[in-house]
Amino acid sequence: MPKKLVIVESPAKAKTIAGYLGKDFTVKASFGHVRDLPKSKLGIDVDHDFAIDYQPIVRAKKVLAELKKDIADADELYLAPDPDREGEAIAWHLIQALGLEKTKPQKPNPKIHRVSFSEITKQAVQEAVANPRDIDQNLVDAQQARRALDRLVGYKLSPLLWKKVYRGLSAGRVQSVAVRLVVEREREIKAFVPKESWTLEAILKAAAGEFPATLVKEGSTAKLELATKAEVDKILNQLKNADFNVADISETNTTLRPSPPLITSTLQQMASRVLGFSAKRTMKIAQDLYEGMSVDGRPAQGLITYMRTDSYNLSNTAKTQARAQIVSQYGERYQPAVPNTFTKKVRGAQEAHEAIRPTDFALLPAVASKSLERDHARLYTLIWQAAMASQMTPAEVKNTIVRVGSSAKIDLIARGRELSFDGFLKVYPDSEERFVKLPKMTAGEKVTVKKMETEQHFTEPPARYSEATLVKELEKRGIGRPSTYAPIMSTIVDRGYVTKQTGRFVPEDVAGVVTDLLVENFPAIIDYDFTAKMEDELDDIADGDKQLVPVLRDFYEPFALLLKEKEGTLEKKNVVEETDKICPKCGKPLVLKLGRFGKFYACSGFPDCKHTEPFLGTAGGSEEKAISPILQEMIKEKCPEDGGELIVKQSRFGTFIGCSNYPKCKYTKSVEVSSGVKCPNCAKGDLVKKRSKRGKIFWGCNNYPACKTAFWDEPTTEKCPDCGHLLLKKKDGLKCSNCDFTKEATEAAVAKTE
Repeated sequence: MPKKLVIVESPAKAKTIAGYLGKDFTVKASFGHVRDLPKSKLGIDVDHDFAIDYQPIVRAKKVLAELKKDIADADELYLAPDPDREGEAIAWHLIQALGLEKTKPQKPNPKIHRVSFSEITKQAVQEAVANPRDIDQNLVDAQQARRALDRLVGYKLSPLLWKKVYRGLSAGRVQSVAVRLVVEREREIKAFVPKESWTLEAILKAAAGEFPATLVKEGSTAKLELATKAEVDKILNQLKNADFNVADISETNTTLRPSPPLITSTLQQMASRVLGFSAKRTMKIAQDLYEGMSVDGRPAQGLITYMRTDSYNLSNTAKTQARAQIVSQYGERYQPAVPNTFTKKVRGAQEAHEAIRPTDFALLPAVASKSLERDHARLYTLIWQAAMASQMTPAEVKNTIVRVGSSAKIDLIARGRELSFDGFLKVYPDSEERFVKLPKMTAGEKVTVKKMETEQHFTEPPARYSEATLVKELEKRGIGRPSTYAPIMSTIVDRGYVTKQTGRFVPEDVAGVVTDLLVENFPAIIDYDFTAKMEDELDDIADGDKQLVPVLRDFYEPFALLLKEKEGTLEKKNVVEETDKICPKCGKPLVLKLGRFGKFYACSGFPDCKHTEPFLGTAGGSEEKAISPILQEMIKEKCPEDGGELIVKQSRFGTFIGCSNYPKCKYTKSVEVSSGVKCPNCAKGDLVKKRSKRGKIFWGCNNYPACKTAFWDEPTTEKCPDCGHLLLKKKDGLKCSNCDFTKEATEAAVAKTE
């Protein structure tokens, strides 16, 4: 029998697939990409049709050597990386790296097949192997074009930022656009002027019960917003002795249609909103579910379809399976007469692909949860519910509007919303829909006022972007694709342009400086429409409508000319602003400069005087915080190494104490911010605020490394009533560090932990 070798990306995937393919097949993993552009140079010959100098990745050299041995004994080679452009490129790179692109008369190469499947199940894998195809060079070229564009922007533009701002900065074709969105949103927030308004609501009582009603515009159902308290008082005075009666009752029936199944962007958004997962964590867990896991004693198989997709489409097989499950579990009424279909509206959707769904709808979340780890079970449940609900009947809602008239000729409106039939909400109860039932009333019935409530409102500025809302905005603008969303979220934090505060992106000062520089001098690079147009051109390459080299040339030639011009004309941006502070060493004014770790004070007499001191401002802000009494006490001491003055300094990892004689003396002392909570594991240390290597804040035991207890969220002194573990601060309340218990934060609970 001929020997057959299958190469996939990951060992987990290889292990799962090996169980489906019999003894004639050997399944090995490439561990992802095996070649990439060199880090030490551009790696693209812009003068010779953008030829790319791919190099073996260091960690892949051993893997390639082992794969070459396996190939020497193989008659057929099946390349089975993921079913997208990235996977197609990996398959192509394997051929090149393994020397299979050339024929060898002395020892013929094995016959090469490309196989792809959107789910890792026995049937899908065996069908793919039985029906192989050639590598799609258009998909490979589209991936190479994206990689080349990103390299050209990053390696050509970043050095300019080093010269004109400071060393270590980076620019990216999509990264810089994402940072621009965050910066512009922050500026909207700071420029926002709140507008005052008042509303009046009443608790009314009818014969059958109480109900809320809202003051409305005359002859309308729209809520009346009053500009001042004086207007409110005038209305209240008019209603003080008024009689009220039910003037009119109207009822309408509406339907709530199910949302489409999840795609990459909506999976990340939903997992963020419902589960609190970052985009990166969501994709890691989804990858595990896709590659194969053993559940309920069954052999390992992929539990969901491929998770990098922008298509809402479901296969006919999946729809049939879902409909059968709907009938058996919920009944005929929950199954629509014709399967629901959804059309993707965002540019570049791959309709041939499927949405994210369970590979087996019969594997219920309750069953899967018994075998899977907690977070894997929660994400699987979310995917199962969304896919199942998408194939169910709409929910039916009865809407009731009751207009209450008064002898003062002022109307109030009460709204009722009852669920007549739950439909898809039977499966997907995590809906933002709210239902209110009104008491039975009849037209002309008298009602009385139990309570009048007035409330002052101020218009709110737009919210800062979370990972979920930033992904949504990028998708809406046609920027990025499913495989790029999670890396973008990580990159803008890792590169120091933004920080995350309570789950929201806050730009650092340097983000604004770099954004303004790029908008002013390289408008095309950071233009939203231009970036979306480039995504469309990459899609055109994938579809065979455009060629790689002309697309790269059309982008690079004007970019290179502009870059050369700006290198000569652009002035260095270092001084941020003048200040009233005086240098304690030489008496000259201090200025605010922008450095790698944000703003800092520097003497205007530099380089004769090199005095600097930290600017203790908040991320994205220009207001300085006063040095705390604890820090003031700490810097009163002398440096224990050379007797010099101690000063407060700032780094990417936070505030610390250092010697003023640096670099001659390199003494430093970290500053601990304690949570006031004893470590629940060792009971010796305190939980203190720390930063990871990537700058992310967490809370860990200061008895480290003896105790490695750590939490991403701030701990509180409260204990979980269910399991006794610590409760952690979340933006919406408190959450147990061990189980699913949550509770809304009360003022008292929050005060304890402030």
